[in-house]
Amino acid sequence: MSDSTKSEVVKKKKLTKRDLMRVFLLWETTSESCLSYERLMSLGFCHAMVPVINRLYDTKEERAEALKRHLVFFNTENNWGAFIPGMICSMEEDHANGGAVSGEAINAIKIGLMGPLAGIGDTITQGLVKTIALAVGVDLATGGKLAGPIVYALIYGIYLIVLGFTTFTQGYNLGQKVLTKITDKSVMKKLTNSLSILGLVIAGAMTVNNVKITTPLKIVAGSSKIVVQDLLNSILPGMLSVLAVVICFVLLRKNVSVFKIMIGLFVVAMLCSFIGVL
Repeated sequence: MSDSTKSEVVKKKKLTKRDLMRVFLLWETTSESCLSYERLMSLGFCHAMVPVINRLYDTKEERAEALKRHLVFFNTENNWGAFIPGMICSMEEDHANGGAVSGEAINAIKIGLMGPLAGIGDTITQGLVKTIALAVGVDLATGGKLAGPIVYALIYGIYLIVLGFTTFTQGYNLGQKVLTKITDKSVMKKLTNSLSILGLVIAGAMTVNNVKITTPLKIVAGSSKIVVQDLLNSILPGMLSVLAVVICFVLLRKNVSVFKIMIGLFVVAMLCSFIGVL
């Protein structure tokens, strides 16, 4: 067999339109049907990727590796966020054919895009489109018209299907265009590192906005009074919040279950509240 023939054999794995449609339908209908505190939408994402994994990978080991890759933490708005599974389909295609895309790069793309697309999707879908659709439906319903809930369901349903399908296909097409131009592994490494940094920045922003831990403790020495929280803020603003997140992260890395961590946080919070420490 010539080298050119071998190359054709290596790169013959390709997703069909039916595979992509199955991924889209699974994503739209089941992406939020099995949420968990530990991984949120990861099970839904992995479920949607099953047609891709079955098509592209032949051995049990390859499929197991791909399934584990898509079971990591993932969360986004599922209609604007449909861009991500679309793009991941094209990346998995390249990875299965021995291209420059690694498993780490695939997860970096997911982590890097899930936050920004969630912000856009939640703002437009929940804050704008759903509000308008509800306003129309409620106005008709309060006027005694049965068409109220039907109109709402049609407006919102059509929006979700059209937007989801458009973003999904655009994600796949864009992935194909981008990946055909990226052949240097050093470029993929830079892209992976950049998206990993973006993911860490998003995680840091979520910590600042959602974890608020302070202490009312004061140290009195003669006529002087030292506010412990002010002292901590002068060293590192939000130090206690960061420390709590780091401790949880370390426990997760040591395979401590999320349930045990939650119980531990609850007990610590109760004790600190009782003695007035936090």
